[in-house]
Amino acid sequence: MHIAVFSQYHTNPDCPATSRHYALLAHVAKTHRVTLLTTPAWQSQRLTRDFPWVPAGVEIREARVPYDNKMGPVRRALAFAQYAAWAVREGLRLDRPDVIWGISTPLTAAWAAARVARQRRVPWVFEVQDLWPSFPIAMGAVPTALARQQLYRMEKRLCQSARHILPLSPDMARYVTDLGIAPAKVTTVLNGTDLELAARATPAAVAQLRQAHGLAGKQVVLYAGTFGRANDIPTLVAAAEALAAVDADVTWVFLGHGFFEPLIAAAAARWPGRIRLVGGQARHEVFAWFALAAVSMVSFLGLPVLDANSPAKLYDSLAVGTPVVVTNQGWTKRLVEQYGCGWYAPAGDAVALAAQLRALLAQPHELAAAGGKGRELAVVEFDRQRLAAQVQQILEIVAGKV
Repeated sequence: MHIAVFSQYHTNPDCPATSRHYALLAHVAKTHRVTLLTTPAWQSQRLTRDFPWVPAGVEIREARVPYDNKMGPVRRALAFAQYAAWAVREGLRLDRPDVIWGISTPLTAAWAAARVARQRRVPWVFEVQDLWPSFPIAMGAVPTALARQQLYRMEKRLCQSARHILPLSPDMARYVTDLGIAPAKVTTVLNGTDLELAARATPAAVAQLRQAHGLAGKQVVLYAGTFGRANDIPTLVAAAEALAAVDADVTWVFLGHGFFEPLIAAAAARWPGRIRLVGGQARHEVFAWFALAAVSMVSFLGLPVLDANSPAKLYDSLAVGTPVVVTNQGWTKRLVEQYGCGWYAPAGDAVALAAQLRALLAQPHELAAAGGKGRELAVVEFDRQRLAAQVQQILEIVAGKV
């Protein structure tokens, strides 16, 4: 079976990114022909050279379309349009696929997948990674009413034309069915995590990391991920400074890059040793940081659209037995409360967050117990190898190969 995959952003475990599709493609390519239509935008951000750029068996075609998270809305829109136009042309040149897998974000990548599927007369599967266009609209990135209306119409048409839809969280699935899509056409496939990479975070590796960064004897609160506008970073910084003022044995570590990096750097300068700014880490190296932490943060602004998110940091932290504090009111809050692997703190309330963290850090046995429950949950529910088999089965069914 030939599967054509439309994904504007490809990463591998050498990159400071979740690399979800690296694991999924590696699994599917063992038994099927896979052609990936993407861009090399993340090539320059590889921090190590431990993994091939694409998994064995994956054929790659790349559009030379630049992209960077620091781009403004206009330049981003141009990059989205350039990739979509290229992907349609390239998709029509490919050997005819049996099924097309279109991955949003951005929504334009899924549009290109749908366009090629229609012209090649093959079915396509729509993976919904984030709620587009609802997310960029909520963040103010789509300023005109006409553009918003057109994007919502595109989203609904894509959901209607896809043979099957794969949202990354239960709340995303509910959003899709609320558009009038039949529930039988929708299967939630969680973001998940790489348990084989998590296994590299051995006690020896964690001890070495702790020693190398002068964190011996410290309780670490970790935020690992993008310092983006949606991540409520100012609240985390305010909570970190409040804790730094009262507890010398607690160190906040901010691991990553992004818009609020200067804000974090300034706080780290005010509280040397108690607030740390560490650059992005390769995917395969980040698990040791999660394992080093007493608790990790999964934070977003208090916008309803963000409640549906399926953040990699949640799965990665639980995979190594580190409990989490989430600030979404959606499914992640329900998850940590149901399974006892974390806690909820309201977005935007630095005082409440600092107080909650201080109380939790005073109860290391409770933290350890919650972490153990999270690890058990990750093994059973979040393994990307199991999720990859689920995606492969759906692709095979849609293509009529089962």
